[in-house]
Amino acid sequence: MENYTPDNFDEESDLYEHFAFTVDKGQNPLRIDKYLMNFVENATRNKIQAAAKNGSIFVNNTPVKSNYKVKPYDKIRVLFTHPPHENLLVGENIPLDVVYEDNDLLVVNKPAGMVVHPGHGNYSGTLINALIYRFDNLPNNSSERPGLVHRIDKDTSGLLVVAKTEQAMTHLSLQFAEKTSEREYVAIVWGNIEEDEGTVEGNIGRHPKNRLQNTVFLGDEADKGKPAITHYKVLERLGYVTLVSCKLETGRTHQIRVHMKHIGHTLFNDERYGGEKVLKGTTFTKYKQFVENCFKILPRQALHAKTLGFEHPRTGEFLKFEAPIPDDIQQCIEKWRNYAKHQELED
Repeated sequence: MENYTPDNFDEESDLYEHFAFTVDKGQNPLRIDKYLMNFVENATRNKIQAAAKNGSIFVNNTPVKSNYKVKPYDKIRVLFTHPPHENLLVGENIPLDVVYEDNDLLVVNKPAGMVVHPGHGNYSGTLINALIYRFDNLPNNSSERPGLVHRIDKDTSGLLVVAKTEQAMTHLSLQFAEKTSEREYVAIVWGNIEEDEGTVEGNIGRHPKNRLQNTVFLGDEADKGKPAITHYKVLERLGYVTLVSCKLETGRTHQIRVHMKHIGHTLFNDERYGGEKVLKGTTFTKYKQFVENCFKILPRQALHAKTLGFEHPRTGEFLKFEAPIPDDIQQCIEKWRNYAKHQELED
């Protein structure tokens, strides 16, 4: 899925392009409303059908109904009369947990559930809305996102650095690109990881069948993704799950989520990657109930950006920040810790 700005205005049809896809060569015939459900985040089938009814969905430049069957190499475009909402940035008075701030930058501890920048289905309540309310003239990054040097997923909590000047944006972005920044996450993953530590290397790119996921491409297909390296270390073994530390050498979208799934240890309660199912453990109903209770305590993927380190763009001093593990993850760890102890006693 590509991102579009209001420049993507189709003068012939007086419409703005919001999404564009080319169907893969191996695609089986599939209704376009079902197909787009896998490609457009936060879209419901009703919304897609309404868009088709209004003549907003085009295949090879012809409007189609929702029962149109997509074919390999079809060029799909979704056009509306208004520009994409993410380009209409509005400041909002949203409280932020600011860990550090000076004239050049600030470090924010983002709560789970907050989207970093507006996008399809999330047009308000984002970190960017909060930032542009708070600051004038934040520098834009290469994607026209004010202040953003990097980002973390909506349901991941933890630390982000925001640039307040052009010089800080350039300097910090370079550190992330050259892998000199330090980022450590903590995660609960399904299964007992055998090794105490290890490294996952595998190019990451968009999943060919589900565009809302990323996946690892290896061997002859490696060129379909971008290089990605994650170093992990076991912090605590909790029976059917493991608490791990993950250090990023690269910063690909969903990197930890994709890499841990790739080695057979999907993040606990990561709905997008299948971690919201019981992936390890017994068949006892009591155990399933225990896991369901854990999901209720932690209704998101168990991932927290705990440590962030970088060189200050003006002073050259290396700064390092830590955000404590939030309550929902901490409570989930405690529950698994108690469960694992009881298991040991029974064994």
